[in-house]
Amino acid sequence: MTKPTLEVKSGFSRLRVDLTYDGSDFSGWAKQPGLRTVQEEFETALATLTRSEPSTIIAGRTDAGVHAKHQVLHVDLPTDIDVENLAFRLNQLLKKDVRVISAGWAPPHFHARFGPISRSYEYKIIDGGKITAPLDRHDSVEWFRTLDVDLMNQAGRLLIGEYDFFAFCKHRPGTSTVKNLLNFTWQRGNDGVVKGEITANSFGYNMVRNLVGAAVCVGEGRFKPEWMLKTLRDKVRISDSYVFPAKGLSLVKVEFPPVEQYLAHYNSYQPTSAELEDEG
Repeated sequence: MTKPTLEVKSGFSRLRVDLTYDGSDFSGWAKQPGLRTVQEEFETALATLTRSEPSTIIAGRTDAGVHAKHQVLHVDLPTDIDVENLAFRLNQLLKKDVRVISAGWAPPHFHARFGPISRSYEYKIIDGGKITAPLDRHDSVEWFRTLDVDLMNQAGRLLIGEYDFFAFCKHRPGTSTVKNLLNFTWQRGNDGVVKGEITANSFGYNMVRNLVGAAVCVGEGRFKPEWMLKTLRDKVRISDSYVFPAKGLSLVKVEFPPVEQYLAHYNSYQPTSAELEDEG
């Protein structure tokens, strides 16, 4: 199976859509029979407005309960479709837990899946037995112990770089667990909420939630920071009990190279067989 061409078929153009959603009541992004998904609802709304059969390609699939403060997708549509007010019109059809930020024709060589140079996630934890403010109840989790953010940052710094993150990913046949982790930092805000920021070129299945769970083990003093690096190097998969809940996780940024580098970056990307199957 080969990587899809960037060429859009005659009579069509590529639409870029930036959107945000609350994943609480969705069974993830990808369409699944009998379940409510973001892809199903978005494509239904788009089909209604464009009288087409859209097939969207997403920058990063989100699992059930995971949110997106900023997600990116593309879809090829007939060139004669008027997209000037498409974002507004889509938001009139979509339910309030999905909002389109912008929608417009993409520059040449744009690809939402194989074009990004990084994805960034945020994870919010309310620790030490503190109550969760009502407005935080959908995108944060509670933890009964107080976390040492400095220890969590010490552990995070040890994992920066390109490594095999097998220990922190659930295995999916045909996927690669070699990832380039660019940022893994924690801070406690003025409101007392502990917030993690995690950026990589791409992520393995459940990788972020595994890393968060392991960092919490360090932050509560169960293990020293070096334990995370040793676990990574030994390729001993951490216990599923360390995986933190989906609702505290949000995709917050998808970064692309400068427009003039789109084609070169796309050509340099080597997707795995599983990524190509997802693409199809």
